[in-house]
Amino acid sequence: MKLVFLGSGTSYGVPQIGCACRTCSSPDPRDRRTRSAALIKSGDRRILIDTPPELRLQLVTAGVGCVDAVLFTHAHADHVHGIDDLRAVSARRGAPLDVYGAAGTLAELERRFPYIFDHAPAAPGTSKPELAAHVLVPDAAVEIAGMPVRALALPHGDRTVFGYRVGPIAYLTDAKTIPPAALARLDGLEVLVLNALLPRPHPLHLSIPEAVAAAQQIGARRTFLTHLTHDSTHADLAARLPAGIAPAYDGLVIDVGAV
Repeated sequence: MKLVFLGSGTSYGVPQIGCACRTCSSPDPRDRRTRSAALIKSGDRRILIDTPPELRLQLVTAGVGCVDAVLFTHAHADHVHGIDDLRAVSARRGAPLDVYGAAGTLAELERRFPYIFDHAPAAPGTSKPELAAHVLVPDAAVEIAGMPVRALALPHGDRTVFGYRVGPIAYLTDAKTIPPAALARLDGLEVLVLNALLPRPHPLHLSIPEAVAAAQQIGARRTFLTHLTHDSTHADLAARLPAGIAPAYDGLVIDVGAV
């Protein structure tokens, strides 16, 4: 089983437009952070988590030509506005692509992208994603693309987002805290992924210190921080994190072993 970080940045991306700070002008490729997304591979099956605006570039860079399912964490623009790039995936499949998320998330996507979800054929000379939407409920164990998946409800400001446990991997992004119900499902992890926005508190996201504290409480063998801003370079952040916790970067591949 492998975890691929397709993108590791926050909603602005790094470098930010018009910014010449130390991180945005860094020559280190690990400091170029597209919007957050990940791919989990088991054998020849692939689950994509989120469809950020750079999705086409992310998949091409990672050499990914097909996926078997998509998990949506929530419907904020930085996590979904690459959804139209799924048309290439569904066209290669020759069949609708299964996408999953909370009922509210899928309803918001249907309102925002009605041409995708209206079940009408594409107009002559055009194409669109062919998707089959499936509602997930928190804490229910399901099998998706041959992998065990459990959606975990997490607070993100005034809304609830989904994190996902997929076998020995948990991918939790855009969370402000990790509630007890989610914590109870995070024992025995090989790899934990947490959002970690800034060194100071933020009303919607875990800060870096909060993410470190949550990681130490959960006790996964390895933890990676994602949804990173331009506040810190990769090297600086890595140097000040405890053992077993590291910043992710675009293109990072983690070999997790079998499900």
